[in-house]
Amino acid sequence: MYTHASWASERSASYERLEFLGDSVLELAIARELYERYPDFSEGRLAKIRSHVVSRASCAVVARQLKLGDHLSARGADIPDEELHRLAHNRNVLAALLEAALAALFLEHGFEPIEQPIVRAFSGRIEYALTSHVDYKTELQEALARRGQSVNYAVLDVDGPPHDRRFRCAAVIDGEQLGVGTGESKKAAEQEAAKEALAKLGVEASTA
Repeated sequence: MYTHASWASERSASYERLEFLGDSVLELAIARELYERYPDFSEGRLAKIRSHVVSRASCAVVARQLKLGDHLSARGADIPDEELHRLAHNRNVLAALLEAALAALFLEHGFEPIEQPIVRAFSGRIEYALTSHVDYKTELQEALARRGQSVNYAVLDVDGPPHDRRFRCAAVIDGEQLGVGTGESKKAAEQEAAKEALAKLGVEASTA
């Protein structure tokens, strides 16, 4: 299972086929957990959270926690140290190893016995997805679209020297300045303005 494609006599002897299966095992476990844990979340919000939780970056984090890179290093005893170190710390390789491990567990034990261990291993990623990566501008745009409204952003002020700018922007809805935000870039200030506008509208921003 810990045979990298570059070490195998043929690609089918590496972990790539297991990776293909493990990806689906992971998605099912996380999708079911989110569906049951958050009955009030919309399909769109659940999909956003799942997408973040099962992403390459997220899988690599869990793989590091489980020290899967060490297992790869042990398997590649005949590989030059430099290449072995590079592979064992590569995000995509770690994510692939994790998915391959899940597939191997699924083939050995079936889905039910491994479902909750998967959820527990990814619990931190679920919590992270719930509190991070909020795109307030998109959230505001979607909330307003449901009401038949739209938003425009205006730069109210720019302070500071060229290397240390501070932008102040407003979210304007139907001619009313509903949110104001500041940031080191125009985009960041607009995000803060959208966040304030959502709060004033009483709309809960979704995450991930």
